[in-house]
Amino acid sequence: MKKSSPLAPAGGRPGARTLNTPRPVRVRWGDGLPAEVDGEAVEALRESWLVEDRWWEAQPLRRRYWELIGVRGRNLVVFHDLSSGHWYMQGA
Repeated sequence: MKKSSPLAPAGGRPGARTLNTPRPVRVRWGDGLPAEVDGEAVEALRESWLVEDRWWEAQPLRRRYWELIGVRGRNLVVFHDLSSGHWYMQGA
């Protein structure tokens, strides 16, 4: 039986990485929605949605997502982890 390399995920390839991994961000709140993400002001809100999943587990997933447009024209998708209170950027 082949053993996994410590550099590769089990069943994966060396150098492989997970895509779209959320990264922590700083969010300043204002007027009921995110006003600034990592120092970039928010120009517009595209949409917001709630994700509640894994309700059967000890730590269910509860996130409020926000799709925003920054003043530099960037599409920003952030979420607020409602269990921990932390904010994350998805996909950038």
